[in-house]
Amino acid sequence: MPTSVADDIDILVKAKRSIAGDYSPQADEPYMNDAQLDYFRRLLQAWKKAIHESSADTLQQLQDGPIREPDLNDRASSETDWGIELRTRDRQRKLIAKIDSALRRIEEGEYGYCEVTGEPIGLGRLIARPIATMTVEAQEAHERREKISRDD
Repeated sequence: MPTSVADDIDILVKAKRSIAGDYSPQADEPYMNDAQLDYFRRLLQAWKKAIHESSADTLQQLQDGPIREPDLNDRASSETDWGIELRTRDRQRKLIAKIDSALRRIEEGEYGYCEVTGEPIGLGRLIARPIATMTVEAQEAHERREKISRDD
């Protein structure tokens, strides 16, 4: 069974393939021009749709019936697998909220800019993680502060 992060990456790759066409954002273009914004809007919408489809499959499997494994070890293994699957779906539910937030930022003209510094996040980072809200440097500083406060 794939990990949650691997599952998210697979779904994002599927979304990127679904919108593949003649256009991909290039560094030599004006940053966050209409074509780039349209690309990221379509990517985010496709990603959200793929997550919903994946969730619908899980829901259907849950509705098909309870786990009926005669062996206790098999039943425990199946229940563990379901627990992992449900945690993955919960993680994806939270991811949908972040996707919705990114779509809102596109509409408000804030997409692609760091919420901390106001600097451009960068195309490479946004292509890899379309819901990014901070530059790599700001994210690293945030994580260092988080680690220090956790260690206290």
